Amino acid sequence: MATQMFEGRGHAAVYQKYRFAPGKKLQQTILTYLQEKRTSPVELVVDVGCGSGQGTRFLAEHFKKVVGTDISEAQIQEARETPSMPNVSYLVCPAEELPFEDASVDVLTSFTAAHWFDIEKFMREANRVLKPGGCVAISTYTVDMSVRYGNCSEKLTEVFRECWDLLLKYSHRRIKFVLEDYREIFEALPFPDKKRITDIFDNIPMTVAGVIGYMESASSYQVFKKNDPEAAKSILQETEKRMLETMGVSARETPVEFWVRHVCVLGYK
Repeated sequence: MATQMFEGRGHAAVYQKYRFAPGKKLQQTILTYLQEKRTSPVELVVDVGCGSGQGTRFLAEHFKKVVGTDISEAQIQEARETPSMPNVSYLVCPAEELPFEDASVDVLTSFTAAHWFDIEKFMREANRVLKPGGCVAISTYTVDMSVRYGNCSEKLTEVFRECWDLLLKYSHRRIKFVLEDYREIFEALPFPDKKRITDIFDNIPMTVAGVIGYMESASSYQVFKKNDPEAAKSILQETEKRMLETMGVSARETPVEFWVRHVCVLGYK
C-alpha cells in the first residue's frame, strides 16, 4: 500500500504555505520532453500525489485540462481552497487506483510524491490509464540543498544542513528512493522509451522564514514533532536565529537563494 504521511489539516496547511512549485529548470525539462515526444495535442494531464497543488497549478498554465489527485483529503482541501485556473480540478484517491478509463490520459506527472506510492501497483495503473503515445514525468528534489546569501553562503548552508541532517534521522524508510535518485522508480517504469535526468539544478527564491517553513513541512520534522514537540520547535527557532546571525540581518523575510537538485524520470508509451 501507499504510505500516508501528510494527513493532518495542520500539516497540510504548512505544506501549502511553504512547499514550492517545480523550479524553472525542471519545468523546462518536462515541457521540452513533451514537445519532443507528443505528436497530438494534450487533452488531459493527471498529476498524481499532488499534495496542495503546487505542481498541478504549473501544469494548468500549459495544458487544456489538469486533474490533481491525492490520497489525503486535507491536502486536497488545501489545493481546492487555493486560487487556480478554471481548467484544474482535484480528486481524493490512491495513486494505485486512479478513477480514469483505460487509455484516457495523455500525460501523467508526479512531483516529489512517487516514493510514497506502492511502486509496482502505481506503474501498472500508469500503464493502464495512459494512451498509446502518452508520457510520464515523475520527479523529486533531493535532500542535498544549499542556501546562498552574499558572501556567507558556505556557512549558511552549514547551519541549514546541521538542522536538516538532524531531521533526516526521522525520515521514513521510503526516502531511500530519493537518496538513490529514483533509480528504482526509473527501472520500474514499464516503457522501453525512457530516461532519467539527475542533474537539474534550480534556484528557488525564498526567505529565511520560507526555509524554516519548508523544514517544518517535511514529513521527518512532523515525526520529530510528534515524538518531542518542544525539542522540534526549539531546533527550528535556534536554526533561524543562527541563519539570521550568519547573514548579519534581523528580518525573517530577508530573501535568500534556495538551491535544489531535481531528479526527473521521463517515459513515452
